[in-house]
Amino acid sequence: MAEIKRFDTDHRLSEMVVHNGTVYLAGQVPEDTTVDAKAQTASVLKQVDELLARAGTDKTKVLSAQVFLRDLVDFPLMNEAWDAWVPAGHAPTRATVEARLANPGWKVEIVIVAAL
Repeated sequence: MAEIKRFDTDHRLSEMVVHNGTVYLAGQVPEDTTVDAKAQTASVLKQVDELLARAGTDKTKVLSAQVFLRDLVDFPLMNEAWDAWVPAGHAPTRATVEARLANPGWKVEIVIVAAL
């Protein structure tokens, strides 16, 4: 049986789990709720980069992404940050939905699955 590695685990969740060559990130959210959706998305993607590096992988190995937006009016701004982040030729599968997020200041939350 393949080992399961959990990172930054508390009683509720782990920020990241690695199992059988796959990296699963918890929903990543912005730290600064005073900025627009583009800046929040860029911040979240920086956190994704940092977590993937800790696991020993990077954004070229992202398999899928789920993007949750508080308001779809922010879709173009989120895409500006997303498009600047995704490496050419390495776009993952992606779904984007409008959702009521746990913190009303969050404009975006992103869940990532990547290969090692």
